[in-house]
Amino acid sequence: MNIDLIKLGQKIKFERIKRQLSQEELAELSNLSIHGLSNIETGKTDIRYTNLLQIAKAFEMRLCELLDFSL
Repeated sequence: MNIDLIKLGQKIKFERIKRQLSQEELAELSNLSIHGLSNIETGKTDIRYTNLLQIAKAFEMRLCELLDFSL
């Protein structure tokens, strides 16, 4: 499965803002660096499956919801 990194980054940023989290807060909750999270949100870097799971867990959502770009 090919993931559109820009759409994924936009979705992560949307969910983060919706939950009123800063990049720093989400990075801490998902055990990522702020720089790494910023690169993910802008689509500049690929994302590991484990990091996707950590972000979904931080958002208290299922991974399939995070990967659903139609929302």
